[in-house]
Amino acid sequence: MTDFDFDAVVVGAGAVGLACGYALAQRGLVVAVLEAEGHIGQGVSSRNSEVIHGGLYYPTGSLKARLCVQGRRRLYAFLDAHKVAYKKCGKLVVATSDDEIARLDAIWDQALANDVEGMERLSGAQAQALEPGLNAHAALLSPESGVFASHDYMLALHGEIEAAGGAVVLSTPFEGATPLEGGGFSVRAGGVEPTSLTCRLLVTAPGLSAQDVAASIEGFPKDQIPKAHYGKGVYFRLTGKAPFQRLVYPPPIHGALGTHYRNDMGGQAVFGPDLEYVPAPDYSIDPNRAEAFAAYIRKFWPALPDGVLTPDYAGVRPKIHGPDEPQPDFQLRGADTHGLAGLVALFGIESPGLTSSLAIGEAVADLLVDAP
Repeated sequence: MTDFDFDAVVVGAGAVGLACGYALAQRGLVVAVLEAEGHIGQGVSSRNSEVIHGGLYYPTGSLKARLCVQGRRRLYAFLDAHKVAYKKCGKLVVATSDDEIARLDAIWDQALANDVEGMERLSGAQAQALEPGLNAHAALLSPESGVFASHDYMLALHGEIEAAGGAVVLSTPFEGATPLEGGGFSVRAGGVEPTSLTCRLLVTAPGLSAQDVAASIEGFPKDQIPKAHYGKGVYFRLTGKAPFQRLVYPPPIHGALGTHYRNDMGGQAVFGPDLEYVPAPDYSIDPNRAEAFAAYIRKFWPALPDGVLTPDYAGVRPKIHGPDEPQPDFQLRGADTHGLAGLVALFGIESPGLTSSLAIGEAVADLLVDAP
């Protein structure tokens, strides 16, 4: 039997890559996670809402529906076990006019189909009793939704991988891989001290660079690499006291969940993200967008004062669909699609990827460890 440097190599030390490494390590494998940046979680994972999603919206039977609900349940248990801070504050999906109530009906049906626990239907008055100042003609309450300290979560995953004998190798970009005769891969890694290493299993979870990474694996079919699209979202922070304790979401927009409100782990109010397709990752924020944000926010919080929104940060979602195309499911592509035994390539892991991360890791481990 061939001796490998590692049982498995994972490309990308964001939340999903680390969760894949953790799942494989939990099954007794020695894992190396390669990260191009100097710290973990510097890409998509550092620029999100830190929301724990209930799993309300996703199509019946989809990976997003199943892995979000499973991942959320696993996530709370993991956070408790590792003493990572979170607030299970609950979430209100609000109809800000009578015209939107039918959309809540559809979300309610989908949430029940997805086995989301504890859902409640509220009248406008009931929602306003929970959150005075909210404009709601009706609402859904998801009590399992929350926010958490996502970087501390990633640090805990990092620690678990190393405790199991693995390694998270920073400042070490993945530069390519070649399948070996008899199975496994030779992986080329760059950085200050370029090196090559061998592994039996390979997982690519590098977020925005998923397409480039797949293209650098010898023998990966080009027609199995979905076109990359970049969905930019900006966030604005409120100057002043947070108006609501729970998450507040309007009904979803095409391709995203809409500009929403959260009371973050520091107790401050943050609004966002919006959605703008851009030709390349771009983290700039136009302060003039505050006016459009304010108009949108006043649909559910009419008392928003003038001039209190300040630019906070921007994120870019690794989408695999354009603005007028249907939103696809998570893509966990194994040998049945690309023909390379021992490889799982992830594409389109956007929201609810953070919430789903532990379940995504388990699904990837199932594909690799239980594969014939």
